[in-house]
Amino acid sequence: MSDKPYVLSLDVGTSSLRVALYDAQGRPVPGAHVATPHSPRTTPDGGVEMDADDLLERLISGIEQLIDKTRPAPGEIAAVGMCTYWHSILGVDAHGSPTTPIILWADTRSGEQVDWLKRRLAEREVHARTGCVQHVSYVPSKLLWLAQNRTEQFSRSAHWMSPGEYIYSRLFGERACSYGMASGTGLLNHDRLAWDEGVLAALPVEAEQLSPLVDFNHACRGLRPEFARRLPLLAETLWYPPAGDGACNNLGSGCVGPDRVALMIGTSGATRVMSDRGEPRAPFGLWCYRLDARRFLVGGAVSNGGNLFAWLRDSLRVPEGEELEAALAAVEPDGHGLTMLPFLAGERCPGWRGDARAAIVGLSWSTRPEEIVRAGLESVAYRFALIHQLLRPTAAPVHEVIATGGGLLSSPTWTQIMADTLGVPVIPSEEEEASGRGAALLALEAAGILDSAGDAPFDFGEAFQPDPQRHARYMEGLERHRRLYELLVPAT
Repeated sequence: MSDKPYVLSLDVGTSSLRVALYDAQGRPVPGAHVATPHSPRTTPDGGVEMDADDLLERLISGIEQLIDKTRPAPGEIAAVGMCTYWHSILGVDAHGSPTTPIILWADTRSGEQVDWLKRRLAEREVHARTGCVQHVSYVPSKLLWLAQNRTEQFSRSAHWMSPGEYIYSRLFGERACSYGMASGTGLLNHDRLAWDEGVLAALPVEAEQLSPLVDFNHACRGLRPEFARRLPLLAETLWYPPAGDGACNNLGSGCVGPDRVALMIGTSGATRVMSDRGEPRAPFGLWCYRLDARRFLVGGAVSNGGNLFAWLRDSLRVPEGEELEAALAAVEPDGHGLTMLPFLAGERCPGWRGDARAAIVGLSWSTRPEEIVRAGLESVAYRFALIHQLLRPTAAPVHEVIATGGGLLSSPTWTQIMADTLGVPVIPSEEEEASGRGAALLALEAAGILDSAGDAPFDFGEAFQPDPQRHARYMEGLERHRRLYELLVPAT
């Protein structure tokens, strides 16, 4: 039996929108979910965009479908929590209407602007203040690219905001950016919890054009009339500002302290450690973001995760499902003679080379499609191994790796590859939608329904145990991977 009151979770992802109800203990209400797939527009020059109003309409429609499906009574939904993808930006005019499309985290068009910012700013000092380096995935270079390549749109933009902020501003007429969402821009000063003056000085944007910063417990109620008519049950409900989906993924999977390292592979991938102690600092090569004013995360991300797996399946026309899984499992670990760099969308951590591109060496007449796919999965595991080596000092000396994300957990073979490569047990989370659940837990905590999000129950599957011999073999493969990287992605 579900405990009331409920909270509504809105999870705005790159490949889908997910709307769900959670009970007072943060457990999903059976059958109370709606998922709507979508996809960004891509351009040959590396552009990745979405339409902000289309995104908003899809979200409102998803909420309407859920309410129609579940018929909650008035007052049963106590709060709304939302998480959205990080590192994305759009401009709006003085009336709040979009002047640009949403420029997503995966957009790589701002490489020249990254190079200029690296020359203009002391990168390690900026990294120490903001937790971010200069890279195409972050907002500073995107803003410069827009200023130089979309001059008319840029000049009409009175304000700049993330897609979640845009949704929030349309619903309530208020601009507000949570510390967690701001931390993924590359513009937040962690020590001051304010927009970083040093980075802004290099950009044609003023701090006043960015949204006021708030903590997650800053809530609005009272939907604007056009949305109150469509969502009358939620018109006076508490709505909390959007949080970053990666931080919510940690929370929703139970990775709330240094003893549990979250490892997520969905469209992209990341591994993160959350803490509320010490200084919010990351080793150079990794990043530091926030959940809220109190809790921060240190971790690393890859732009090529489940999207690489999907591209390999589609491009090589291999079988789907169990047939492919069996074929991959039959290939010996690193037994294909291939070395791959997986950078279809450039590199994030730890080298931060947005201009890096994918490569495969070692192909021969005898190479089979399933061997190429397996080499691709192993190459992603190698990227996580490099990040994990940097992350170890931040985690507890003895820690668990908790795995989430359909990209990884849909393939037991890939999960085993990850355990063997990292050399530590990988434990699948049983939470099907960890990010959405994290948004719900944050809302429950902020509304005072749960004392702490960490008090919620968390379920885990059976651990994938590493094999020492396979680990040794993968360490040899990792060394070849390093050498290929050094050859094809020379240091700048």
